[in-house]
Amino acid sequence: MSSQEFNEMLVSNADYLRPYAFTLTRDSEAAQDLVQDTLCRALVNKDKYHVGTNIKAWIYTIMRNIFINDYRRRHKYATVSVIAGNEFLIDQHSDTTNNQAIGKLQWKEIQKAIYSLPDIFRHPFQLYYEGYKYNEIADVLTIPLGTIKSRIHFSRKLLQEELRMNYE
Repeated sequence: MSSQEFNEMLVSNADYLRPYAFTLTRDSEAAQDLVQDTLCRALVNKDKYHVGTNIKAWIYTIMRNIFINDYRRRHKYATVSVIAGNEFLIDQHSDTTNNQAIGKLQWKEIQKAIYSLPDIFRHPFQLYYEGYKYNEIADVLTIPLGTIKSRIHFSRKLLQEELRMNYE
């Protein structure tokens, strides 16, 4: 495929990128920047495009990867350094020291709420919490898969309501 054909395909699909970019960023200027970055990256990597591949899916993937990488980069390097006479760092994401006693009290309340669930909800929920998949729980308990999903859903709702009442 010639460069001219690739560029024409890229330009003809560029309009489809704008709504997707806005969905990702929720900001029109950031979306426009993301579209431009995506088109530049696609042009730089045109040798990696294989003829017959869905070009729209290919550039959507490039856009998604750029967005995810930028998002991770922003959160990883959210430390601002200020140097003016005295040197110091400001970490925007630092919290105060965690109080383990409060965490243990909350965990005890969660466990109490789980044990207060009716047996038909508690057992599937505990298995799900331990990491079993829905179909494995259905096999172990010999209950239909839809019933397992419903019971786990209702257990979550009951737990949310129970814990909400404890903190109000």
